[in-house]
Amino acid sequence: MTQIAIVTISDRASRGEYEDLGGPAIERWLRGVLAEPCGFARRIVPDGLESVRDVLIELCDQAGVDLILTTGGTGPSPRDLTPEAMRQVITKELPGFGELMRQASLQHVRTAILSRQTAGVRGRSLIINLPGKPSSIDVCLSAVFPAVPYCLELIGAGSIVVNSS
Repeated sequence: MTQIAIVTISDRASRGEYEDLGGPAIERWLRGVLAEPCGFARRIVPDGLESVRDVLIELCDQAGVDLILTTGGTGPSPRDLTPEAMRQVITKELPGFGELMRQASLQHVRTAILSRQTAGVRGRSLIINLPGKPSSIDVCLSAVFPAVPYCLELIGAGSIVVNSS
């Protein structure tokens, strides 16, 4: 069974001061489009280089997760270091994911140019950085998800079957 991890990156959510809205939004979106069951793992970690890097390495190398979707930490604030942490982990960056997510988001919000989403591969795991706002998550996943099943196939990860509607 294909394994999907959803990682929320937020200082406040990791301390329990803020309800994680991004992680549940991703899982709801996925359950709405996936035609076959997948295993889901959820993590909440604080912002920062080491915390994000370490959870991505653990999910790729120890847990063998096929697809990791992060939410949060992609803006310009000092603690938003998700793309930098991911770049320390991946062997190949896939910048087209970020380009398309920003392009799609710009149709809804003019500040989308501030977001620094990207994607990359580590071994047989695809990692995609998504924004933290649930409405932006929907826009971004809708834009890039058509490429995900083929990318997983190309890197030798588990397969994902999407509803054909």
